[in-house]
Amino acid sequence: MKTQIIPIKPTFAKVQKNHSQSDLRRKLNKESICIFTAIGFFLDQDTYWKDEVVLPAASENKLDKNGILQESKPYFKWHYSPRNITFEQALEEFTELFHTIIEEQVGNKKVILPLSGGLDSRTQAVALKALGKEVHSYSYDFKEGYPETNIAKQIAKVCGFEFQEFHIGKGYLWNSIEELATINNCYSDFTHPRQMAIINEFDAMGDVFSLGHWGDVLFDKMVDRQLSSEEELQVIIKKIIVKGGMELATALWKQWGLEGNFENYLHHRIKNLLDKIEIKNSSAKIRAFKSMYWAPRWTSVNLAVFSEKKPITLPYYDDRMCEFICTVPEKYLADRKLQIAYIKQQNPEVAKITWQSEKPFNLYTFQKNKSPYNLPYRVLNKLQRETKAILGKPYIQRNWELQFLGDENKKQLERYLFSDELKELVSEEIVQDFYRKFETQDQVQYSHPVSMLLTLALKMKQMN
Repeated sequence: MKTQIIPIKPTFAKVQKNHSQSDLRRKLNKESICIFTAIGFFLDQDTYWKDEVVLPAASENKLDKNGILQESKPYFKWHYSPRNITFEQALEEFTELFHTIIEEQVGNKKVILPLSGGLDSRTQAVALKALGKEVHSYSYDFKEGYPETNIAKQIAKVCGFEFQEFHIGKGYLWNSIEELATINNCYSDFTHPRQMAIINEFDAMGDVFSLGHWGDVLFDKMVDRQLSSEEELQVIIKKIIVKGGMELATALWKQWGLEGNFENYLHHRIKNLLDKIEIKNSSAKIRAFKSMYWAPRWTSVNLAVFSEKKPITLPYYDDRMCEFICTVPEKYLADRKLQIAYIKQQNPEVAKITWQSEKPFNLYTFQKNKSPYNLPYRVLNKLQRETKAILGKPYIQRNWELQFLGDENKKQLERYLFSDELKELVSEEIVQDFYRKFETQDQVQYSHPVSMLLTLALKMKQMN
């Protein structure tokens, strides 16, 4: 059984003979669950169970007739082997490869394209337009948040695509949370996949998704300079630990009486994985780590929401794209240079549309996103947000704000957090403590722990 360089979905395997459901309860991998609560995804091959693993990325695996893993060998290792090529050559190669991959992936099917205000889906839009594909595009934003759909609508118009816009409102999660738990098997928390709000709209849109995940990692620098091994470790830890995650994981570690110290355990696990990557360039090494462990265990998990409705394709996940990235000089990947140059070359009108992360500037003017050039926009934006707050319409920036705030959300959230199922795994004292901190101290800091406790509650309900 062979896995992709960046697997689209996990492949599970046993590492010992099957046990009864009651035996499995006693073999929960609590160390791995602690990591899950700290970073939001399971690390390496970890699962909820001690007797089960996920097959590693880019590996060839042998399983016996009972589905027990016998042998696993890598067939690809991330590397940094920059070729002596010009930027123009790199751009030409990227263009040819990107078009080839998309042509092979979608063929003559009608494409469903989620569009954002960023660069990855914009790059796909330009390619799909150049290839003459029939495209149904869509975008969504938060009600009372930044109108991201306005940017996507402009891109779709320039490309001549069908377009639908959706505005995600409060509390959509509660109507679909148990369906989502079944789809992603509780291997990701539930506040990120906004696509669940419109999952029933996908049926009528087209034949195949073209998704832009992971382009922002492959086509950008990870760090600004060469780092020591210890600095690389600290960068990874800083990138993956979510606010409040370390505190919750430490509390669970102590409650479950696990050996040693959680923080030391996590650092040791990450260091071991990082040390196995034989790349000297720090930026390329960190990109490899994220592609090996973050992409398949976090980014890929909620791709299942799309594939629940239609086949999915991911041009940036393609093995050939990964191999190409390993040979491109870092200076060409840094600061999204290749994607920006590609869009400017292939479709200048699309390049003139606002780049959301650099708003109000576009791909020709984003270098001006600094003082004093951006001061007028920043002042106006602040005034708009403050005015909304005065009118009782707070500016929504994060998905959990739609799910956890307000009386109805509170009622639904508490129904799961204080369920009998969660009490079997997490003490009510811990749940009460983190929920109280979320409500009374710092919602931003404690939204992640609350979200992870909600995820564990749904997992325990699945098991009953």
